[in-house]
Amino acid sequence: MPSRRHDLLATLVPRLRRSRELDDEASERARVEAWHRTLDRSLPTRAVPGFARRWDVEIADLGFPSYVLTPRGRPVTRTLYYVHGGGYTAPIDAFHVRYATRLADATGARVVVPDYPLAPEHTWRDSHDALVDDLARWSAEPGGAVLAGDSAGGGLALALAVSVRDRGLAPATHLVLHAPWVDLTTSTRAETEAADAIDPWLFIGKLDAYAGWWAGSPDDLARPEVSPGLADLAGLPRALVLYGTRDLLHPGCRLLVRRAEEAGWDLTAVEEPDLIHVYGLLPFTPEGRRAFGQVVSFVS
Repeated sequence: MPSRRHDLLATLVPRLRRSRELDDEASERARVEAWHRTLDRSLPTRAVPGFARRWDVEIADLGFPSYVLTPRGRPVTRTLYYVHGGGYTAPIDAFHVRYATRLADATGARVVVPDYPLAPEHTWRDSHDALVDDLARWSAEPGGAVLAGDSAGGGLALALAVSVRDRGLAPATHLVLHAPWVDLTTSTRAETEAADAIDPWLFIGKLDAYAGWWAGSPDDLARPEVSPGLADLAGLPRALVLYGTRDLLHPGCRLLVRRAEEAGWDLTAVEEPDLIHVYGLLPFTPEGRRAFGQVVSFVS
């Protein structure tokens, strides 16, 4: 049974994020593009206590910014390559930085967070190759790289792992996926519509619209770079996927688990009944603390 704190956040987070279904795709696109014009795309660090004192920040140019966070006062033994979520339409959030730096502290890592171009102005084609090359470069560094992501970022992380494998580049050592969006075709339509009725945060109309924007073309929706859950999954780094069942994306996560088993891919799945989207990133909950411990144990 979910904790009271989880259930409180399950109510508060959608309200604070002003989550609602779209009216129509055209007006949603206009709203998102107008929002993008107001964004401050600098790295948000307000949720990380003592960030300026504890972390040095460099910005690598991949054709778009990628933030490299190096800790002060402790050795670095590996890299955490973190791909942020947000439906491919939202930028890095302060809670992404908070989670990534906590995980890096627990595992002796530096953090790399690419600020990839967002839909609808951009598609996967505007960042994919640069991200693949960047991930492979960090994976070849001493200690290797843990590749992690949440939601859309989890799907993108998996897509990068597939492309790295297909191109014969240096792979990540581990893959950590929080409620990843891995099937933008929504081949699990009936199950996803049922989940839409109980998810307080995500909405199926937005899922369809954002998928189309990120793909750029209906012909690209099923490509492994866009829907990596439909790709050949054999030979990928060992992975951990964590998701709750009160989540619009959980049918896609279950699809990923089934296909991983068929492919012989070493994927450990943690399915939590009645927990919401990316519950493992929620601060100050028993469920989030448990998930954090599971991730640290997995990559250690």
